[in-house]
Amino acid sequence: MSSINDTLTASGGPESPGFLNDLVTQLWPNIRVAGARMIKDIAQPMFATMLPSPLNTLVFEKIDLGEVPIHFSKVDVHKMENAGVKIDLDLDWDGKCDIELNASMIPTIGVEHVKVRGRLSVLLCPLTNVLPLIGAAQVAFINPPYLQLEYTNAAHIANISVIDNAVRKVIISIISSMAVLPNRFLYKLDPNNDFFKTYQHPLGVLRLTVESGSELGGKGGEGGGGFLKRLVSDVPDCYVKVNLSAEAEWRTATVDNSRHPSWNETADFPVSDWDQNIEVDVQDEDTASADDDIGLGTTTVKQLLLNGGRQELYLAHKEEPTDGRLTIRGQFFNFVPDPASFSTGEGAPGEILGMMTVLVASALGITGNRHELKPNVKVTWGEHSFRTAIKSDAPGADVENPSFDQVFKVPLKAGMMPGPPVRIALLDGEDERGSVEVALGDVLSSENLVLHKAYDLGDGATVRAGIWLRGTTPAN
Repeated sequence: MSSINDTLTASGGPESPGFLNDLVTQLWPNIRVAGARMIKDIAQPMFATMLPSPLNTLVFEKIDLGEVPIHFSKVDVHKMENAGVKIDLDLDWDGKCDIELNASMIPTIGVEHVKVRGRLSVLLCPLTNVLPLIGAAQVAFINPPYLQLEYTNAAHIANISVIDNAVRKVIISIISSMAVLPNRFLYKLDPNNDFFKTYQHPLGVLRLTVESGSELGGKGGEGGGGFLKRLVSDVPDCYVKVNLSAEAEWRTATVDNSRHPSWNETADFPVSDWDQNIEVDVQDEDTASADDDIGLGTTTVKQLLLNGGRQELYLAHKEEPTDGRLTIRGQFFNFVPDPASFSTGEGAPGEILGMMTVLVASALGITGNRHELKPNVKVTWGEHSFRTAIKSDAPGADVENPSFDQVFKVPLKAGMMPGPPVRIALLDGEDERGSVEVALGDVLSSENLVLHKAYDLGDGATVRAGIWLRGTTPAN
């Protein structure tokens, strides 16, 4: 295995994708129609479940994405270790749109301008010797994209900032759940593509420590507490929220009454790409009102590691620089087919000692009225439970032999191994059709700690699933 420094510096540098922009320009009349349909089909149901009343009644009356196409730049191509190619590129869309949303009790909301910026990762794998040479394409933003909406007659709409924040939050949430790492949008180029050879496992684990801060909430910073609190003491009670792309947020404890707090608290984050952002948000815990922002700092996994694993981040408040600084350090651990790290059951609380990954590829031989079938698969391991999407009869879909192509991951921590068997159940709606239990000992005894199998669940039905176990080891 190459050293982590060699891996991080392997890129030859970005190039211009002129041909791709020319192609998008030619296809834009088709993209704007298909994109409008996709936005309505995906976002509108989410409004109903994720927005408060009366915004939960929002519906699209019109979606026209306009004549300005998406623009790509800074293409960088990487060869993957497991027979694939990764293409990274910047996406920038400054769209002049005509979008109308209606809801009960509020006037019609018009959107005339949409700005989207982000860096995409496109995985082409597995590579084959049969045309089209690529089994599938997987697309994701490396980090949550920047999104700005400009509204028609915004000055005449009450609480437009509240509406804007709520709508953008839902849109970013939808994008993050579908296509922000570690989530990827999968499109099969070969209908017979093998999902087990397609899925790209995380690179490893970043063990991140928030060390200390300095000059927090002081001179130059506007975020050092509410007016009353600044009048009384002007000394913040600081804590830090840490986000790595779309992974779960983590926060430190609060250090009271200090501009120079020391935490030395550590959390582990699975890493899917070296360019994933590490965002630190320093807050002043205010018991009298909402917590106040002190400042934001950002780096990437790559920058932190190339800096020797320790970095001082300068904080900004509302995009204005402050005097505040936060020092972090990080150590990277590779995932390896070796159970040593999680077999002893020892480790600090919260440390990720390994990863169990369950891949649900497909089901075969499901019987019944195809117009009523609602096949899905439920995976259970101890207190962890996951379900695939429910499939239904539709043109181009085989509901009796559906593809799921979904992944469920469980970080392994101290005391979790050896664990119970993995239970895989085939459901029709909420009714169980059959199940199987897979002992982890069978996985541990398999080559490279990988067990792929078509499991017989009775009545001629099978589920094709794979279970991977990975330990961790410090990177070179």
